[in-house]
Amino acid sequence: MRRKLVAGNWKMNGSLAENEALLAGLQAGLGDVKADVAVCVPFPYLAQVQARLAGSAIAWGAQNLSPHARGAYTGEVSASMLRDFACTYVIVGHSERRALYAESDAVVAEKFAAAQDAGLTPILCVGETLEEREGGVTERVVGRQLDAVIARSGVEALAKAVVAYEPVWAIGTGKTATPGQAQAVHAFIRARVRSLDADVAAKLVIQYGGSMKPGNAAELLGQPDIDGGLIGGASLDAGEFLAICRAG
Repeated sequence: MRRKLVAGNWKMNGSLAENEALLAGLQAGLGDVKADVAVCVPFPYLAQVQARLAGSAIAWGAQNLSPHARGAYTGEVSASMLRDFACTYVIVGHSERRALYAESDAVVAEKFAAAQDAGLTPILCVGETLEEREGGVTERVVGRQLDAVIARSGVEALAKAVVAYEPVWAIGTGKTATPGQAQAVHAFIRARVRSLDADVAAKLVIQYGGSMKPGNAAELLGQPDIDGGLIGGASLDAGEFLAICRAG
């Protein structure tokens, strides 16, 4: 059975005081959780999270990184800088980065490679817009996004990564893909990887990242190819996040 990873994506939320309360709540309630759990936080809070979670069962990571190792890229944060804060994970290719900051598949592939070169585990986000889903091109879009990373780093690189399917139309909208819709895309992702390497496909952790909540988590996580969740808004409430972590 593949491991389940539930990761919280805080987006641009939090404060030192809010984070302290949230992390304390997560640590206090983690005892009966069997999933691997991580939080991905804004850059300014990495030091706080590292100090609070060091030695705990909760891993941590960042929400973005530069594709460059170092140099004159003012305002950017490199993978090695994230390693200085003992990050395990980093999110790459989130739909908001693709849409708001025009990150192309090629840029996402470079960020994926930069993360792995530094020993980080990238959480690679793929997914389609509502227009693309209604146009019947979901698999074409998701396949293209996945193929860009495989072309850059090789299919073997996915053995040291996580893939998160996030239908863009279900992020922050309250809409959620039905378990059947989500499972169909997860199965497509695994089959595409299996066509290149069956061993990598069998072990690949594929998360669902579109408005997973306590009320729908068990059914989503019960699907054969959904191995965890990349949780947005619900990860900002310790009770809700823990309920998702216990589901499935």
